Order: sequence, then C-alpha cells, then structure tokens
Amino acid sequence: MLISIAIDASRNRSGGARAHLIGILSNIDPEEYGIDKIHIWSFKTLLDQLPDYPWLIKHNPKSLERSLTEQILWQAFSLAADIKAAKCDILFSTDASTFCSFSPLVVLSQDMLSYEPGVMQSYGYGINRLRLEIILVLQNLAFKRAAGVIFLTKHSGKVIQKSCGPIANVAYIPHGVDDLFANSSLSLVKWPEAIDETIKCIYISNADRYKHQWNVVKAVFILRGRGYKINLTLVGGGSGYGQNLLNSTIARLDNSGSFVQQLEFIPHGLLPELISRANIFIFASSCENMPVTLVEGMSMGLPIACSDRGPMPEILVNGGVYFDPEDENSIAISLEKIISTPQLRLQMSTNAKTLANQYSWTRCAGETFKFITDVQKMVAK
Repeated sequence: MLISIAIDASRNRSGGARAHLIGILSNIDPEEYGIDKIHIWSFKTLLDQLPDYPWLIKHNPKSLERSLTEQILWQAFSLAADIKAAKCDILFSTDASTFCSFSPLVVLSQDMLSYEPGVMQSYGYGINRLRLEIILVLQNLAFKRAAGVIFLTKHSGKVIQKSCGPIANVAYIPHGVDDLFANSSLSLVKWPEAIDETIKCIYISNADRYKHQWNVVKAVFILRGRGYKINLTLVGGGSGYGQNLLNSTIARLDNSGSFVQQLEFIPHGLLPELISRANIFIFASSCENMPVTLVEGMSMGLPIACSDRGPMPEILVNGGVYFDPEDENSIAISLEKIISTPQLRLQMSTNAKTLANQYSWTRCAGETFKFITDVQKMVAK
C-alpha cells in the first residue's frame, strides 16, 4: 500500500536548509519507496524553487508570508489539521524547532548552536542567547516525541543525545553536495610555480563568533611576517559581534587592504569558479552540524586547512591538516605545513576529493525517504 508524506518546510529560511529540500526532492522516485504523494507546506519563494512533479503537492498558507509569530501560530494550531485533511500518513519536519503536534513524526536535526559545548554561552545574556535557549527546549521536546530522528553526522547525534537523552530510532544521513562542484572543469590541484607568486587562501562562511575569521587573518599575518607571500579572501559577509571583531582585526593588521579581502554573499553557482582561483581552502568553524561548505571545497580538490572541532574530522578524515580555530599560531602552523610539503599537499587533495564523492543528493534522498517510510511501517504495525 502506497503512503503519503507531509513535509513541513515552513522554517527553511537558510540557504543550507533550502538546498537540502531541493536536493532530496529533485533526486527521488517516490514509487521506488512506496510513496504515492508528498505534500509540502512552505513559503512561496521556496515552493517556486522546487521541481514540479505530479506527486508533489505544494501548499502555501497565507500565514507563512506574514510575521514569525503568525507562522508559529499556524504551525501550532493549523498544520496538524491540514496534514490530516490531505490524508498524509507521516510528517517529516525539516526543522526540529517544531510546534506541530501531528504524529507520527520524523525530525531532521540541522542546528548545533544550542548544543555544542561553550557556543551558546559565548553569546552572553541577551536576545540571541534567549533564542538559543528556546530552540534547545523546543528541539529536545521534538526529539523525545519523534518516531524517528535524522542526524547529519555522528558527532551531532552524540552531542545532542547528551542533552535530550537516548533516541531509540536514529539515522545518520549527511547532506549531498551539488554536482557543479564535483563535476567542475575548474576542479584542479594547482600550486604557484614561480617563487614570487602569491599563495591565495579562501574561507567561505558568514562572519560569526564561532567562525573565527579574525584568527585566520592573524595566522596569515604571522606567515607574511615569516616571508611568505600569501593573501586571504573571505566570502560570505557578516554582521554583529563576529563581523565587528573581524573588522577591528583587519584594521589593525591590514589597514591598507594589502592581503585581506572580504566579499559579501556570492550566489552558490558562482562559488566553483571563485574556489578554483585559490590555492588553499580554509575552514575555521568550531560549530557545525554538517559542514557542506567544507565538502564543496573537498570536491574541488584543493589542499585544506581545517578546524579540529565538531564533525570536521569525521567529514574530512585524512583529507586535510587540522588546527585549533581559536589559536592563530595553530592555524599558521597548518598553513605553513601545506605550503612547505608538496607531496603531502597532493595526497591530501586526492584524499579529500575521493571522500567528497560519497556526498551525493541521490544518496541523501534515497536514505531519507527509506527511513521515513520504514518509520511509518513500524508505527502502523
């Protein structure tokens, strides 16, 4: 008997959350998994980005185009009834901070800020800290009542279950990575041939307190002091505390703009070309659920200097050199190791590109919908 699945994507506002939804719905044959229809509730701009299939029914309640308060009220008091009216058998919530009471429920965990030790505390006391505390409570409640939970990495599953308690039915299903990175004709392992040619580093991420861009700037400054001709491009923009700290660091160490450049948000489709211009890919975050940007760098075949925190060693394994993201000297040592060791540089690039091949949207979509349908069958018994 075929089943119908409801997807609540009403809170998929970030680029990563949108990419995940588009990736799994663009790479699935529902009948292969015993699925008749998939109903999805979301805001119009996201629904317009999704493919049009006879089996995909899009719902756009007016409340999802209004304030956050109205969105939450709709999710809490109307969504369950809408799902029942659509005759769906199970709800897949792509945001664990759900107020919907529908059961059975499968939850996707995509947020680690409330869970990674020390990160939430770094926000001090204020509206941002309060928001993370509320998310922690909401997500723990959802994890406890869900019939199944999908984690993106084993690291996230381990850390989160220390907070919410053991979860009986868990799957570990990482994001996919767009083929435009893996299949890019620009994906080449290259290195400056001339001794006086500049070594170009790139770090793609919005500036935030757990992203540590200012420490990367300090590390590059240290290497320039040792005689290395090296520069840094930061991509993603930013605001608040993290951006302010980055601005003050750049003003102090590179006020003339001789070796640091920060770019605002770049459309995803333009990133492969931007990455291809670099020689070293840097990833200095200390809190991630699943670092998709890191895997994109791995797919491009660049040597990688990477944070040793969170799930990064789980993803990158032997495909990079690791550092402490809170220590500019540690970052500098990692970069210097890449610069001075050609054979290691080549081996790491090869390892990283090979590891990245496993992160496909086809795999992610298949494992996701198999898990959801397996949970539904288990509950229906």
